[in-house]
Amino acid sequence: MNDPLLSELLDLALEAGRRAGALLRDGRPADLGVAATKSSPIDVVTEMDIRAEKLITGYLSEHRPADGFLGEEGASAEGSSGIRWVIDPLDGTVNYLYGLPTWSVSIAAERDGERVVGVVEAPMRRETFHAVLGRGAYGNGEALRCRPTAPLDQALVSTGFNYVTEVRAHQAAVAQRLIPRLRDIRRGGSAAIELCDVAAGRLDGYYERGLHPWDVAAGDLIAREAGALTGGRPGLPADGDLTVAATPGVFEPLQALLDELGAWHD
Repeated sequence: MNDPLLSELLDLALEAGRRAGALLRDGRPADLGVAATKSSPIDVVTEMDIRAEKLITGYLSEHRPADGFLGEEGASAEGSSGIRWVIDPLDGTVNYLYGLPTWSVSIAAERDGERVVGVVEAPMRRETFHAVLGRGAYGNGEALRCRPTAPLDQALVSTGFNYVTEVRAHQAAVAQRLIPRLRDIRRGGSAAIELCDVAAGRLDGYYERGLHPWDVAAGDLIAREAGALTGGRPGLPADGDLTVAATPGVFEPLQALLDELGAWHD
């Protein structure tokens, strides 16, 4: 497990995340506004998303110019090294726009298509999460483990909602039917942080429909390295239809229930 390349990638991701987090925290304009919209008028991009992505890609390219990129705000390059960086420069943009603290910088590295390094920087929570494939997950340098298994009806589960009105309405209907089967539901607004909260034992599970690779690349690895299970619909990997992460005892019943309730479609 002592792979010098993975150690190099981790160090670069940690430093890029620290720099982008500091930019977002300290450079947020008092009159921050919307620079563009994506899937709907309420799915926003701010000028700071764009600045943070440029900072991250610039820093990583300086040190590893042959690597590829996939970024939420448009960074895309094939690369020739076998390494691709998957970047969400500001996960939780609406929280950030409104001055809420639950937002993060998410950076993952893939080697030949396999996720091997994940970093989630959450500046307003003063937390840095990271994982390397096969080496465990850590929060502020302390080893993370997901919660002990709980019955589904005692599980605290988080979710998120799409910005397209019709999709969100169906998601709300699914949540309404799910709530009586759980301890309770939370909605944090940053997929990366919620996956890390599963890893840190603050949630028993998390699910969401409509996520993209940059939303989950780092957090998924961190959750799995902390002992959680992740996937999509039963027998399938996590994808845009459904992402589920939970402690081992909660994962299968939650996944099956979400499939039964149609959480993966309108």
